[in-house]
Amino acid sequence: MTRSQKIAVVLLSGGLDSMVTSAIAREKGYALHALTIDYGQRHSRELQSAKAIAEKLGVERHVNLPLDLRQFGASALTADIDVPKDGVGDDIPVTYVPARNLLFLALTTSFAESSGASDIFIGVNALDYSGYPDCRPEFIASFAETARLGTKQGVEGRPFTIHAPLQQMTKADIARECARLGLDPAWSWSCYDPAPGGRACGLCDSCRLRIKGFAEAGVTDTLSYACKPDDET
Repeated sequence: MTRSQKIAVVLLSGGLDSMVTSAIAREKGYALHALTIDYGQRHSRELQSAKAIAEKLGVERHVNLPLDLRQFGASALTADIDVPKDGVGDDIPVTYVPARNLLFLALTTSFAESSGASDIFIGVNALDYSGYPDCRPEFIASFAETARLGTKQGVEGRPFTIHAPLQQMTKADIARECARLGLDPAWSWSCYDPAPGGRACGLCDSCRLRIKGFAEAGVTDTLSYACKPDDET
């Protein structure tokens, strides 16, 4: 990091959206610090991807923080509940983890304040997503105000800016950004329920949205899938 560079703290899950968001922050000239949270998710393969992405993008400080949300359960990602494989619905799905982004942004804000950073990047998306309430623009704006009121840095007049550069992008837009930034999609992991052998299942909500986005963008997704939603078998 040079003396003139500002630090951005990125919430890096290891998924496609967080990878693209991290690369956008780097492109803007920030020195990157990244927070990855191991919350007991069944798709723990994404933690390996987060580590690889941090190395590829030259993240200067990468913290992998354990937070075992399996103690709470109530989600198909943290409890013994089947991950839906029958398509993306209109209701909030059982893969919703109660208040996950609320918890994660609070931790990211703490990390940012301890790093002397005022800029936080998060890869939430409000267009092509599974309907999670903590991905909406009004939630992000509300949290920024909470962070201003609840931190030393905020009350001293140095509030945090929460950047959500993918907020109004479709998955196709995100796939195009991935290509534009020169990222290999296979560095990232999106699947909620990995198939035997370590490949992405291809049928969970997250896989379906990702596959559809790359197809609509005309961009090759180099991630390996056990099957695709339009397979006949």
